[in-house]
Amino acid sequence: MRPTADTGGEAGTPEPGARGMGTPGVGAPGAGAPGALRSVAILALVALAALVPLLGPSVALRGTGEAAAPGVGGIALLRAVLFAALCVPAGELFAARLARRVPDAPLRDAPRSWAPAAAAAGFAAALCLASVVANGNLVPRGPGDLDLGGLYQTRDGALALLEVNAFVVAGLCALSSRPATQVWPLAAVAVAEALRAHPATEQSPLVGSGLTLVHVTCAALWAGGLLHVLRTLHRWRSAAPGAGVALLGLYARVAAVLLAVITATGVCSTLRRMPPGTVLEQLTATAYGRVLLAKVLLVAVVAALALWARGRLRRAADPLSAHSPARAEVVVLGAVVAVSAVLTALPVPIRW
Repeated sequence: MRPTADTGGEAGTPEPGARGMGTPGVGAPGAGAPGALRSVAILALVALAALVPLLGPSVALRGTGEAAAPGVGGIALLRAVLFAALCVPAGELFAARLARRVPDAPLRDAPRSWAPAAAAAGFAAALCLASVVANGNLVPRGPGDLDLGGLYQTRDGALALLEVNAFVVAGLCALSSRPATQVWPLAAVAVAEALRAHPATEQSPLVGSGLTLVHVTCAALWAGGLLHVLRTLHRWRSAAPGAGVALLGLYARVAAVLLAVITATGVCSTLRRMPPGTVLEQLTATAYGRVLLAKVLLVAVVAALALWARGRLRRAADPLSAHSPARAEVVVLGAVVAVSAVLTALPVPIRW
């Protein structure tokens, strides 16, 4: 016997979890409008973020008397893409691990992974950066300028090739049945960036590389983790709001430790490049110092937003209201990533 229309509830009412059901023409425009507005907003934010590395170096260098390598804006943009491509999959792995610690969390209802797309973007950025290295750290004008064989003979070239290959492996791992194995190629990218930032000619390069490795790792987990936690919270908002709030609270506790480590390693790295007696002067007189100051101010804003979100989690009548300051936090963290990319492309200040 065929079931009637009113079986299990009111007639015409879709079952919980059913998507795309309902009366044709009713509610369809409203359902698509928020998604379209969200997509436009994301594209606008990405475009604004791209302007930071493109225009930031010239603004920071103005009036300092310093000179940067040609094409520094493009290189800063490529590094911003590379850093973002590291943050996204690292944050997914980190947030997924936190989600497994939440009781009664609907783990099967996870947001779609962005790791494969991030690996593709990271591969493209790393390949372009490797081509710059293959031309003696100058932007190539054509294929004839590239010395691909020379990449294997220099330290910078080997590190550039390591990053290219690491993103290829990370993409394959993301598409495999064991995406958690991405952690190894992503770790290789972080190590390569740490070593690249501190050449052998620097005083105590291994100490600097160690500080940078910890700094980059914690920053990737902080920024990428928050992005994936918010995506998961949005996914669980109707089905398991309590689990979403618990996940955000768990992330907030770990993020406090990450922020402390990021601050400590950042201060130590700054004092290695700027002796204490010259820090205040170089923060305004050098391009590196100006961008570093901008980064510090942005991190302070992020910390304030994090405290605001944590306060709402604890005291607000609706803990889900913490989603708003947390969403603003991830936007500012994107700006921090862009500013950090500018920082890596600028000349390092001279130790006075």
